[in-house]
Amino acid sequence: MSDRVLVTGATGFIAQHCVVQLLDAGYDVRGTARSAGRTAEVRAILSPHLSDAARSRLDTLDVVAADLTSDDGWTSAVEGCRYVMHVASPLPRGVVKDENELIVPARDGTLRVLHASHDAGVERVVLTSSLSAIVYGNDRSRVFTERDWSNLNGERIGAYDKSKTIAERAAWDYMESLTGTSSMQLVVVNPGLVLGPLLSSDWGTSGEMVKRILEHKVPAIPNINFATVDVRDVASAHVSAMKIPEAAGQRFICAETNHSMMEIAQILKARYSAQGFKIPSGRLPSIAVRAMAVFDKTVRLALNDLDSTQSVDNTKIRTVLKWRPRDLTEMTTAMADSMIEYGVVRAKK
Repeated sequence: MSDRVLVTGATGFIAQHCVVQLLDAGYDVRGTARSAGRTAEVRAILSPHLSDAARSRLDTLDVVAADLTSDDGWTSAVEGCRYVMHVASPLPRGVVKDENELIVPARDGTLRVLHASHDAGVERVVLTSSLSAIVYGNDRSRVFTERDWSNLNGERIGAYDKSKTIAERAAWDYMESLTGTSSMQLVVVNPGLVLGPLLSSDWGTSGEMVKRILEHKVPAIPNINFATVDVRDVASAHVSAMKIPEAAGQRFICAETNHSMMEIAQILKARYSAQGFKIPSGRLPSIAVRAMAVFDKTVRLALNDLDSTQSVDNTKIRTVLKWRPRDLTEMTTAMADSMIEYGVVRAKK
């Protein structure tokens, strides 16, 4: 079997950074998308971000159709692959009407990928989970580790957080069912809020907060905190999790540390005010945030993080995967610079 890697959701933010790092490292890569005919598009997006050596092999990258909601396509997608990075997962920009719109495809899609990988003799699957599977529905006054799980019955947990928790638990349960009958390994990466450079004009949900601050879509900054991480560091964690033997059977919190939305706004104000961006810097009262959330679905998504922190211990990923994350300033300005470059945001005249 060749060192070919299947990356699911190859049109997505994290997945495309994974593909770039895999190609630069010399791996053959196959991607999946929900529809056929995306190969040329993905190659065009990735090409400017590749090393010369990797760019010369870009024609070996293909993107095949495989949808999380259907069995069709997964058998052929994993065929001949030594490794699988299952990155694809539903990620909304607003509040969904029915939480099962996220839970069912996340859980069933994960199991489809694992079943197909097992049947194809895949050596290791790296699953992209989230801090959403660790911190939500819990008392936030403590430091979270990989031993923690989000509380599905807690008060402050949303549909996306439930979907990531249920999907990851289903993955570990499936691996437990294979004990003694299969050599396939599973590693799970749990990123926090992902910032860092876009590779195209598609900012996804991850860039929504930076975009809204740059565009002054929020009148002031609410008391919201996230454990943040640069997308390039998320991708490097996936590659290391795929290669390092000691990573097998483990989950890894993948975040630099807890940061406030105000810190992000202050970084943007210092860097981009002179370019014509009017960055809000006042404090928005929490009661006002709750009022805005009644009318703004994007704001509503942040309510579970209002007036709380995401304190996490990243000792494990630093130790086992030798992971060294970028700081908040670098990941924030890299995202903003790329948004300006691709025309996602424009300064007010």
